[in-house]
Amino acid sequence: MSTDNAMKISADHLRRDAFLYVRQSSLRQVFENTESTKRQYALRDRAVALGWPIERVHVIDNDLGLSGAQSQDRDGFQRLVTEVAMGHAGIVLGLEVSRLARNNADWHRLLELAAMSRTLIMDEDGVYDAASFNDRMLLGLKGTMSEAELHILKSRLQGGILNKARRGELELPLPIGLVYTPDMRVVLDPDRQIQDTVRMLFDTFREVGSACAVVRRLRSEKILFPRRIRRGIGKGDVLWSEIDHSRVIQILHNPRYAGAFAYGRTRTIYNAKLKSVQQKMPRSDWQVLIPQAHEGYISWDEFERNLRPYYICNEAVVRRAGKACQWARGPAIDEAVSALLLEAMAPTAIEVALAVQEEISQRVEQAASLRDKQLQRARYEAELARRRYLKVDPDNRLVADALEADWNGKLRDLDTLQREHERQNETDQSLLDGAMQERIRALAADFPRIWNNERTSPAERKRMLGLLIEDVTLLVNEKINMYIRWRGGRTQSLAVARPRPMAVIRKTPEAVVALINELLETDNDQQIASRLNALGHRNWRGEAFTLKKVMLVRRAYGLKTRFERLRESGMLTGEEVARRFGVSATTVHQLGRDGVLKRHRYATNHRYLYEPPGNVRLAKGVGGRYGSRQPRLIDAQQIQQGAS
Repeated sequence: MSTDNAMKISADHLRRDAFLYVRQSSLRQVFENTESTKRQYALRDRAVALGWPIERVHVIDNDLGLSGAQSQDRDGFQRLVTEVAMGHAGIVLGLEVSRLARNNADWHRLLELAAMSRTLIMDEDGVYDAASFNDRMLLGLKGTMSEAELHILKSRLQGGILNKARRGELELPLPIGLVYTPDMRVVLDPDRQIQDTVRMLFDTFREVGSACAVVRRLRSEKILFPRRIRRGIGKGDVLWSEIDHSRVIQILHNPRYAGAFAYGRTRTIYNAKLKSVQQKMPRSDWQVLIPQAHEGYISWDEFERNLRPYYICNEAVVRRAGKACQWARGPAIDEAVSALLLEAMAPTAIEVALAVQEEISQRVEQAASLRDKQLQRARYEAELARRRYLKVDPDNRLVADALEADWNGKLRDLDTLQREHERQNETDQSLLDGAMQERIRALAADFPRIWNNERTSPAERKRMLGLLIEDVTLLVNEKINMYIRWRGGRTQSLAVARPRPMAVIRKTPEAVVALINELLETDNDQQIASRLNALGHRNWRGEAFTLKKVMLVRRAYGLKTRFERLRESGMLTGEEVARRFGVSATTVHQLGRDGVLKRHRYATNHRYLYEPPGNVRLAKGVGGRYGSRQPRLIDAQQIQQGAS
């Protein structure tokens, strides 16, 4: 131990514990660069030589295999910082500064805490006191050099990767169906089952034009899709399982299937929690794109066509909860396409029937071929399991029992697959027998009647449509422009008017609203409904007007009620007239029924408003044996003249 190092160590430092921090940047370094790990653990002897007992030298090594570029997720480093901040650490040992941190922010935070708590820092070169200006400046310089070293290493590595990518020589994981040759060329997978299954996916999408329809087709025909294990146990093995929608989308959007080399399709960014996440980049921001770099399954033009239905119409809705770029109601479009289909079917019924038969035959043969390959693979795996079992020593029961169980499992899988294969073949053959062919000919000859039959479901119409039309592209502007591509390549276009919005459809015509407003001057809602029906007016559903329907129109357009109009003209309620004459409201209503007071009905339940009686007085009725007299109104001026 040098004299300078010994002078920096005080009794207070020795009273506290020593902490040795051990780290390697990756698990590969942990397993392969073992000498560096041994050198780091050897620093415990240095701590003992400086005066710390071995039982008080704590090793923090739970960050092995983690990068020092940041403190996030480094639990060991966080623990070390906590011990320093609480004053428990007398010295912190690390082989070099880069083991503690390659980020200046993390490094200087540790230095600041060490200076405050009077904690020493030791590396392979010596002991440093963070509270000393000279030592702290030297430690800061070492931290800067460590961060710069990481930057240089990354730049050098990324530069080499980018240069290889620009030449199209960078080795990247290939999607299923593509493999590397020994001389690092990209070719189609030599496994014919894998190759034919991938081709069938693109053929099916070319036919149905929908990822969901591709999943339904492959599942209905019991076609399994391969995937290759990328890492871990069984790396490189191929597993077969049912395909799902997301997998179809990934395949359709992968430019490698079009023979293009692409680099930079994703970029690593950090979210608010400083977690690294992969962000998809638009094609304009890809770092490298080399078309026709190797053999593919589809052309580049077809790859771009495959992208359009998803990125234009559905991507914002499905992925980001956004808005669809365009939409249109279906009835008008369905009617236009149906009419065009019926028109096109008439002169070519027999040709269409033959084309349908040929397409069904090709599809059945393709599916049967893929199922045969699945069966061949199952037979091979069962035979391989049998040979493994026969080669083992029968007395070694631990191994023999396991191999026998594996053989039995393969035989059960083969039997299940054989039964499913036979059942599916019987179903497929029923599509090609004479009875089915006659049904297809009858369908083509009598297509209009079947198409318009109420018992024909929408799903069946879509299936018939898919056999005749490749796709229909819609552009919604002032009109709905339809571009139809028939099977065989013929194209046709037509346009239909955009359906009116529901708010416009349900809107009451202005003439009817004006008529209701006019009738409210003399009639109540029930009377208006009767008048409208007599004149032949109907609502937007074609239904006759009722009291409630008139009320809804009146409220929707803010029309004044019959009651409001009568009140504005000076009409009085029964209670107001009763107070005027000093009688009860019942008497007023009776006078109205007797015709003594003029009244106007404003509702259906015998509700009335009364005309102002003017300068009159109510003379009560008189009854008796010799005659009676009804109540009547007497002019106040006549009463005054008689009195004079």
